Amino acid sequence: MDSWTAPHLPALPGHGPALRLHDTASAGQLETVKPGSERASMYVCGITPYDATHLGHAATMITFDLVHRYWLDQGIDVHYAQNVTDVDEPLFERAERDGTDWQVLGLRETALYREDMEALGVLPPRHYIGAVESIPSVGQAIARLLESGAAYRHESGDIYYAVESNPEFGSESNYDRETMLRYARERGGDPDREGKRDPLDPILWNAPRDGEPSWDSPVGPGRPGWHIECTCIALDYLGERIDVQGGGNDLIYPHHEFSAAHAESLTGARPFARAYVHTGMIGLDGEKMSKSLGNLVFVSKLRAEGVDPAAVRLALLADHYRSDRQWSAAKLAEAELRVGRWREAVSRELAVPAGAMLKAVRERLADDLDTAGALAAVDDWANETLTNGGEDPSAPTLARDTIGGLLGIDCTR
Repeated sequence: MDSWTAPHLPALPGHGPALRLHDTASAGQLETVKPGSERASMYVCGITPYDATHLGHAATMITFDLVHRYWLDQGIDVHYAQNVTDVDEPLFERAERDGTDWQVLGLRETALYREDMEALGVLPPRHYIGAVESIPSVGQAIARLLESGAAYRHESGDIYYAVESNPEFGSESNYDRETMLRYARERGGDPDREGKRDPLDPILWNAPRDGEPSWDSPVGPGRPGWHIECTCIALDYLGERIDVQGGGNDLIYPHHEFSAAHAESLTGARPFARAYVHTGMIGLDGEKMSKSLGNLVFVSKLRAEGVDPAAVRLALLADHYRSDRQWSAAKLAEAELRVGRWREAVSRELAVPAGAMLKAVRERLADDLDTAGALAAVDDWANETLTNGGEDPSAPTLARDTIGGLLGIDCTR
């Protein structure tokens, strides 16, 4: 599957400290990821393309874009994979509601997502893979899980993963069983289905159903479950162990827990990821933003209204990525003023030296992506330049490249 065009990434002098990120699996410890390494790997769960890119998607992708950019700034070769869940129940349901073909819907919304990511200055992943593309690999993996006893056939013909087969199950989320059962019911699981060995067992392979697509595989006809799709894409393109598994905090359980469990059962390598990194949720004017409430804010709609994508990105960077935060017209207006001041400062022929600002931005990003601190460092430089002027002819270029290269904010306008 094609991704999108990469924005220009300027080279910056020197390097910052090693990146430290909050690891969900180690109860929130900051883990140093890839110090002094030449290669890093990251898997971020992408969209199910039944709708356009909303601000929650954008906030997550921008967060991991910062990780991508920071590693590249350190001279690390980044192997980044992202999936598109282009076959799944939500896609079928929306297509039926709208009276369209699920494949047409998926292609249309995936194309719009690519446009949104390009507009927001997000670096494309090296591997951008649809679930349909992964089906041959998924079938082979499930056959291996059946052979090892880590999976079993339900009386319906569906195939389930047996959580009892993995002694490390639960070590990613650290949730208790009651919490797992609650989230399973809320997030696409079927804990109350009869005939399962354990209510928490997740589906690996859906047997053929009327009105749904089906593919041949080593385990019979059908289609993949959600979690195993990401497992196989990550294993195929990144290897047995990855450095960062990323996504929104609603994926901690069940999705990331089971993606990790499947991978560990297939390879024996534990843990699957060295750091599990999760972003907070985006709300709107004090309320949770969700499709059920009908209050999602879409990136494409903002762009159609003439909103500067750099301001959208900057507004989403204003608060820490792990916090549940609010979107509002006031926050967007504040970001528009901020990016305007930055652009005015970098347009000067002379400015105050920007080396200290570059150093501060790197240090703040290295500390679990402290974007508020990084933005404040740029504000200080811009305010001093606009208030007092400066004598350094190279500073505007260095500042523009720092802002564009590390934060992904286009100040060339």
